[in-house]
Amino acid sequence: MIGPMSDPRTPEDLVEEIIALRDGELAIWRPRDTETLLDEEAFAGNEFMPYWAELWPSGVALARRLAGRALHGARVVELGCGLGLPSLVAARAGGRVLATDWSAAALARLEANADLNGLRLTTLLADWAAPEALLAQAPFDLVLAADVLYERRNVALMLSLLPALAHETWLADPGRSFTDAFLEQAPRLFALHTSREDGVYIHRLTSRTDRRPT
Repeated sequence: MIGPMSDPRTPEDLVEEIIALRDGELAIWRPRDTETLLDEEAFAGNEFMPYWAELWPSGVALARRLAGRALHGARVVELGCGLGLPSLVAARAGGRVLATDWSAAALARLEANADLNGLRLTTLLADWAAPEALLAQAPFDLVLAADVLYERRNVALMLSLLPALAHETWLADPGRSFTDAFLEQAPRLFALHTSREDGVYIHRLTSRTDRRPT
């Protein structure tokens, strides 16, 4: 089951975050109270939680690592975008950005924030377990993913999906317990380079074999 189909927040329900980056500030409006977004039916159907409504450190770190780079029309996809700060940075850098999430409310809020910042991007409702619509958009030049390994099942999903989407992935992770399992298996598929940004690990993955559609 997909999450709520729209973001009913009013200005009184939102709080503004100003994110300072090396190429300038971005304004992010996010829900003030995430508990009001809990949906018991959605959780029962697919353990849906409104994680999208938080501005997570990994998303900020990935945005800061990306800021200031020129993407020159490169096709960029963000997986599990949530509030989509990396997508906004990529759009400002000249990328043609597709932001994806399984919450329509997240995508609605991102679209509103893109308009607020004078940026253009597209969005797609996507489920990693049923990625046909996402794969139909491939190939991309770059995949962005921030804090996507928060559940065990996501390890296998990411190992299968990432090489099919693009040759290069930037994956930001705060050190989740399931990340070790991903990193143990990743070298058979990717060349791996890891660095740190604001205490967050930034894993740059380059596919060893190109499995993207031709």
